[in-house]
Amino acid sequence: MSSPIVKLVAQRIALGILLLLAVSVLIFAGTQILPGDVAQAILGQSATPESLANLREQLGLNDPAFIRYFRWLGGVVTGDLGTAMSSGQDIATSIKGRLWNTLFLAFWAAAVAVPLAIILGLIAVRYRNGWVDKLISGLALASTSFPEFFIGYVLVYFFAVKYQIFPGISTVYDGMPFGERMQAIMLPAAALTLVVLAHMMRMTRAAILNVMQSAYVETAELKGLSAFAVIRRHAFPNAIAPIINVVMLNLAYLIVGVVVVEVIFVYPGMGQYLVDHVTKRDVPVVQAVGLIFAAVYISLNIIADIAAIVANPRLRHPK
Repeated sequence: MSSPIVKLVAQRIALGILLLLAVSVLIFAGTQILPGDVAQAILGQSATPESLANLREQLGLNDPAFIRYFRWLGGVVTGDLGTAMSSGQDIATSIKGRLWNTLFLAFWAAAVAVPLAIILGLIAVRYRNGWVDKLISGLALASTSFPEFFIGYVLVYFFAVKYQIFPGISTVYDGMPFGERMQAIMLPAAALTLVVLAHMMRMTRAAILNVMQSAYVETAELKGLSAFAVIRRHAFPNAIAPIINVVMLNLAYLIVGVVVVEVIFVYPGMGQYLVDHVTKRDVPVVQAVGLIFAAVYISLNIIADIAAIVANPRLRHPK
């Protein structure tokens, strides 16, 4: 790997670490300015002033904010995400299974959405400005117009209520057979696929069409290559960098934006876990889940940047 690439990759990684640190400050500050009293939310309205004061002291709520932040950050760096106020359970232990569930759901949604989006993008370019292109683009535009909850409820109505093909509540558990688990996640995975598919397809089409204006593509066409061969051999490989960026951004959304879909289907993932503890004003859980989501999103964006850098022939073969 050449020196310019190494330098750029190191810069992206350093920038990602600094960005994650800044996000941790925002997450901590955001949870501190939420209305209400944490101790009051835990003990209830009937708690005495003495019990409230004792709990605040026990939880360290009387310490200055910057001390609490560095105490929390130090725990995160060492793998200690703290203890849930509402249940007394270790957050890292509770999150482990739910993070796996979210990654499992996102993986299968991506496994369908990514290749399908690229194939549809290639077909749209092959028949650009024709009825096939207009049909695919129109359906994609319509799909992006609907929010996740609408798509989710439509899927529940047709496939769980009316025709009863798949379960409307996606219940999964440890040791669940693979086939049953796949059936349980079918509707939430379909909802996520429809949400990200259209954007990836449209950006794939736009990236390839931009490359199609290049001189070497025109030369390939003059040599008598078929339209699809020109796209597959010349346009698509040179459009791979922006396509990778779009795919990675949408993969990040699958992880971070899964909250709404998980709530709709009562899926036991990170999103459902976050919402459950927001209602309980369980600050340590909200902080931990928020930071994990931010870390995943930033990491995938860094991977996208690195992939685009490595895919750039000018950087791979500097003059």
